[in-house]
Amino acid sequence: MHTAMNTTEIFLLAMLLIFSIPYLIWRVFKTDYYAPLVVVQIITGVLLGPGVMGAAYPDYYKFIFNPSVMLAMNGIAWWAVMIFVMIAGIELDLKQAWAHRRETTITSSLALGVPLVFGAVVAAGMLGYAGWIGPKAMTWQFVVGVGMACAVTALPILILLMEKLDILRQPIGQRILRYASLDDIAIWGVLALILLDWNRVGRQLGFLLAFGIATVLYRRLMVWLPERDRWYVGLIWLALCGFGADWAGLHFMVGAFLAGAVMDAHWFDQARMDLMRHHVLLAIMPVYFLSTGLRTNWDMGSAAVFIAAGVLLVASVGGKLIGAHIAGRILKWKKGEAGIIGWLLQTKALIMIIFVNILLDKQIITSETFTALLLMAIASTMLTVPVVYPRLQRMKELIFRNT
Repeated sequence: MHTAMNTTEIFLLAMLLIFSIPYLIWRVFKTDYYAPLVVVQIITGVLLGPGVMGAAYPDYYKFIFNPSVMLAMNGIAWWAVMIFVMIAGIELDLKQAWAHRRETTITSSLALGVPLVFGAVVAAGMLGYAGWIGPKAMTWQFVVGVGMACAVTALPILILLMEKLDILRQPIGQRILRYASLDDIAIWGVLALILLDWNRVGRQLGFLLAFGIATVLYRRLMVWLPERDRWYVGLIWLALCGFGADWAGLHFMVGAFLAGAVMDAHWFDQARMDLMRHHVLLAIMPVYFLSTGLRTNWDMGSAAVFIAAGVLLVASVGGKLIGAHIAGRILKWKKGEAGIIGWLLQTKALIMIIFVNILLDKQIITSETFTALLLMAIASTMLTVPVVYPRLQRMKELIFRNT
């Protein structure tokens, strides 16, 4: 019967799998404590990918995820993730970071720098084995790229988890947001450096100059517009910045982040912004998660990939915790705060997955390295709530006793 299906029918069958399987797993097995729905969607993407479903049912895998269907899905995935990254850029609160600049700078630098160094050391070790570095990568690009992947903090997922833990609007939650905001800027800055193409440096400088001039005009326009028009004009601005960055060789995701970073959060109603993020996560981001899972590769053997993922996980989590504890010593934090902050800042998932997708697109890493980094991101995110929740409870009990 499946041979008679047209592309539209096969596409809708793929969408049925994308939306139904993660939801059923999330609801039936009640995974929310360990893995929010977005994490389950990422894991499902891996399971539906070539390494699992493709290996078990190769004919059905090739039938459902054929080139025509994947072309349509990739278009949806690109636009979904561009909107998501733009919202992350809008929500950066640099005014608060500046108001607490000493504390924020020290913590952000250590929480980013230590795991970056640890990850870079692991990446340098991976260079001794074939199959990890991409065909178009220079050694420093691979080392810095993998190191930064270990240092990434996913601001949108961090917000989601802190809401779940009921600390988002509390002082410690606001502090963590400030630290993550500076790290978010550093992540995209390092990515732009990695992607710097000396053969197209004229284009890239031209784009940045044009972007600076256009930003001044765009900000004046947005202040003048009523809020209902700002949303629509914001999407036009997103497409323009994405196109310009990609044309210059910086990748459209860098453009998407820049598009959001130059917008002010107060231009938009916060409730509507939260709803926008929710709808993007609900309606179209699952397509991106599946397309990510379809890029996983186990050709080097699952043992090698899992070992690499484990070592990267230790470098990532250990680096964040050590960086946070050093910051805690310098800034004289209360007992237990460094562990909570370190664990929450190592939450990766979405932003790290976007970051390594770009590295894979540019052939700086191979699909095997991508798979190891993806597994590391999933594991680090799933560990966060189970580790942080009891620590928060102990801290609350300690505060209660002291009062």
